[in-house]
Amino acid sequence: MNYLDFIVLGATLILIVLVGVWQVKKQHSIQSFLLGDKSMRWGTIGLSVMATQASAITFISTPGQAYESGLSFVQNYFGLPFALIIVSAVFIPIYYKLKVYTAYEYLESRFDIKTRMLGAFLFLVQRGLAAGITIYAPAIILSSILGWNLNATIFLTGISVIIYTVTGGTTAVSITQKYQMGIIMVGMFAAFFIAIKYITQNIPMGDAMDLASSLGKLNAVDFDLNFEKRYTIWSGLAGGLFLALSYFGTDQSQVQRYLAGKNVTASRMGLMFNAMFKVPMQFFILFTGVLVYIFYVFYQPPVHFKEVSMEMLRQSPAKEQLLAYESEYVGLVNKRKELALEISKTENGNERASLLDDFKTVDSKSIEVRNKVKSLITEVSPDTETKDSDYVFLTFVMNYLPNGLIGLLIAVILSAAMSSTSSELNALASTSAIDFYKRLVKRDANDRQYLFVSRVLTLFWGGVALSFAIMATNTENLIEAINIIGSIFYGTILGIFIIAFLIKYVKGSAVFYGALIAQAIVFVVHFLIVAGYFSLGYLWYNVIGFSATILFSIIIQSLLPKSK
Repeated sequence: MNYLDFIVLGATLILIVLVGVWQVKKQHSIQSFLLGDKSMRWGTIGLSVMATQASAITFISTPGQAYESGLSFVQNYFGLPFALIIVSAVFIPIYYKLKVYTAYEYLESRFDIKTRMLGAFLFLVQRGLAAGITIYAPAIILSSILGWNLNATIFLTGISVIIYTVTGGTTAVSITQKYQMGIIMVGMFAAFFIAIKYITQNIPMGDAMDLASSLGKLNAVDFDLNFEKRYTIWSGLAGGLFLALSYFGTDQSQVQRYLAGKNVTASRMGLMFNAMFKVPMQFFILFTGVLVYIFYVFYQPPVHFKEVSMEMLRQSPAKEQLLAYESEYVGLVNKRKELALEISKTENGNERASLLDDFKTVDSKSIEVRNKVKSLITEVSPDTETKDSDYVFLTFVMNYLPNGLIGLLIAVILSAAMSSTSSELNALASTSAIDFYKRLVKRDANDRQYLFVSRVLTLFWGGVALSFAIMATNTENLIEAINIIGSIFYGTILGIFIIAFLIKYVKGSAVFYGALIAQAIVFVVHFLIVAGYFSLGYLWYNVIGFSATILFSIIIQSLLPKSK
């Protein structure tokens, strides 16, 4: 990065913070702070909902996910449009009718106080963890690539977002997210077209797609019924449906976005905007990752994208082994490039097919060498994470994009981190203020006191998120990690709400204990999978938690006296 990049980066982030802080003059009540005086239009709601979900993890980790495994991750979102239709038809009218600040207020009116507290508590736990990851994700990667101190990068992101979230509330979050999404998409389109420009300097785009197809990178849909696979059309439509239904229908970070709408119609249109554009957006980001893979067919990629780990190996006794692997890798990459150019010049169908097979074989050998380097990292430092897919896209950005645009892309990543984190802090504060402080501590305070407490709680959760970010350990591809955390809790929370909406004879005690049992089952399943006892795609956690909550709540209700 040069001075131009830092000017673009600094100006973008300062502008976003100033826009958020400017909203403070509009905050005069708790409704203003938490619901923006219910004045948001559908376009702002739609972009805010999308930006809340599209964290920095989306723009850092998703291209890397596609670099490794192609477009299959898009199946994770196949259930989302159906979930948004259900939320619009069922959830939104109920929330508006009851005039709630949080989704969990409804649980008390339907069940009892302990069920409300359980739902709110489950949200606070999982969203508090997620908020830390959304700060940590860009910080750990940016600090590595730019040479910035990790904790300083965490605080740069965290403190900036806390400032405008504490001062401006929901209005600041929603308004700034609208501009952040604009910046994000400009940056992503720029990276997309620059990748195409570099590729087409070597071969036509049609030939590039043939190369990607031969490697399985374009396989977006998998009909395999193997439940061990993380991403199939069945896990996407079933597990993805439950995940999205719980996220958009019961997660306060999303509910608060559309509860700020002018009316039911504005909230519904905001969600329908996401139903139409969310899957295409994820497909576009994944496809950008595929293009980056094809780009590196013609431009030498590092054998391992995490430079910190590479530097550690260079300073270790394994240096000579690393040099041997790097030499082998360079040879394979050069051979892969030669085959790709030869394929582009060949028109004979049989000869082309044979060359594509050779290309695939050489590519597989290059992956084997990358895996050997990862094993070498583990030998030298057993506690070091070897997955480097989260570093792929930023390496491309830093090495091949023009100055100025690099600054914009870094601003995109930090903006996305700020965007999602601001929504999460705002939602954590509203749940803490309404569901706990107002309900359990002080029910008769005036509006100014509640507004002050909401700001203090936003500051508190900002500190918690920063603490989680500093203590975080990168054990998964980040886009997967954030979904795993959600999947552990979302099925149970969704089960509670579906019983509340549709199974009227089940009462509070039954659903409370049924949900506790279901959540325990999901925890056990997850830890058994982590321990290696069996394998199951994590999207199925949502189905297990949901089904177990429904089943055990009904069973317990049948065993209780009818009055309970």
